[in-house]
Amino acid sequence: MTKYDVYGVGNALVDTEFEVPDSFFAEHNIQKGFMTLVSYEQQKFLVDLLMQKYHVKKQSGGGSAGNTMYALTQFGGKAFYACKVANDETGDFFLEQLGDHNIDTSVNEREEGTSGQCLIMVSPDAERTMNTFLGVSETLSINEIDFEAVKQSNFIYIEGYLVTSPSAKSAIVDLKEFANKNEIKTAFTFSDPSMLEYFKDSVNEVLGDGVDLLFCNEQELKLWAGNEDFNEACKTMESIANQFAVTRGPKGAILFDGETYISIAGNPVQAIDTNGAGDMFAGAFLYAISQGENFETAGKLASLASSEVVTVFGPRLKAEQHRDIAKRALD
Repeated sequence: MTKYDVYGVGNALVDTEFEVPDSFFAEHNIQKGFMTLVSYEQQKFLVDLLMQKYHVKKQSGGGSAGNTMYALTQFGGKAFYACKVANDETGDFFLEQLGDHNIDTSVNEREEGTSGQCLIMVSPDAERTMNTFLGVSETLSINEIDFEAVKQSNFIYIEGYLVTSPSAKSAIVDLKEFANKNEIKTAFTFSDPSMLEYFKDSVNEVLGDGVDLLFCNEQELKLWAGNEDFNEACKTMESIANQFAVTRGPKGAILFDGETYISIAGNPVQAIDTNGAGDMFAGAFLYAISQGENFETAGKLASLASSEVVTVFGPRLKAEQHRDIAKRALD
C-alpha cells in the first residue's frame, strides 16, 4: 500500500491579490489573463503602486501544484509536495501553511535569498492576471526531489510553470522517467496559456512520449494543438495523454478516460476571482480517482469544487467547504 496519493512538484509561491480595473493593465503594459515572469524590482514597484490605490484582497500560500496538493488533502487525500523556499519570512509563511494542512515536504536546508511571490490582479470579469517573481524557486533542481517519497506514491503531478527554469525542467524530466520506470502514474498540467505561447517546445520536451493524465483549459488545449477547432484539438491530445481533462469555464469540462469522451456540466455561479480554479479542479479530480471513483464522478466533484473557489478571493477554500462539496457530489 502506498503512502501518498500524489507526489506534487512546483514553484512555491505566496500569493498577494488585488482587485484592479481593466485600465490598469493598459497603463502598465501588462498582458491580461497571462502569467508573466518579472524581477523582484518590477514586482515590488507594482505592489507598492497597488498598495497606494487598492486594498489587498487576499494573501495565502499558492503555486499551481501547491494549490492542487492543498485541495487534495482537504478532501481527504494524502500528498507530498516538492518545492524550494528561502530562509525568509515568506518561506516561513509558505511552509507553515503546508504543515497546517498535512502536506508532507522534504524542505530541510533553506538557502539565503528570497522566496517566490506571485502578484495577482483580478479584473471586473473575474479573470486573474499574474506577475510572478520566482526567487529561489527558479533554481529548483533534482536536489529537491525525494525519490523515496516518489516510490511511495500512486501519481506524480507536475506543474507546467516549471519549464521556465532549466534546472527545474531537467529535474521534472528525470522525475517523469523515474516514475515511468517504477510504474507510477504521471499527471501534468499546462498551468497557463503563457506556457504554450512562449515555452511550447519546453512543454513538449517534458511531455516526451506522453503522460497518463493531463489537465488543461480550452485555451491551453488549442494553443498546444495549434488548432482552433475544439474537437480536432482533443483528438490531437489523445496522441500525448492516455487520459485528460479540459476545463471550459462556466461550460463545465470535457474528459477523456482513454476510451470515451464525457461531458461534465458547469455549475452556474457568480465568479469574482478565477485564480486557482484549474488547480482546484485537478486536486479534486485526483482525490476522487485516488479513491476509486470513475471519471464522471471525479469530473462532477472537480467541476463543483472549481465553481465554488471562483466565488471567493484566493485559490483555496476552507476545510469545511471541501467536506460540504464532497458530500454534495459524492453522496
